[in-house]
Amino acid sequence: MEYGDWVRQGLEGEAALKLILCGSVEKAENGKVGVVAVVYATEEKSLAKKKLEELTAAYPDNYYMVYSVPLDTDLTALGHYPSIEISMEDLQ
Repeated sequence: MEYGDWVRQGLEGEAALKLILCGSVEKAENGKVGVVAVVYATEEKSLAKKKLEELTAAYPDNYYMVYSVPLDTDLTALGHYPSIEISMEDLQ
């Protein structure tokens, strides 16, 4: 799947909560460190879409993804839960 397909899937998902995660590589004292953070949460699909557009425009070097997340659920029990992979190549 392409990035846009993943975003559409996250925005169109049936679950009530939309989470936007940000993945970035930052300089650290001993090299680089990968950081993944939840940066926005809403129950409004239109607000999630708008915020994702704002963030990707303002910080093009970061990687953003939106997830549709059910409430009151152990997310690790889902087939795919909110996460962003940062590989060793990203840190070199």
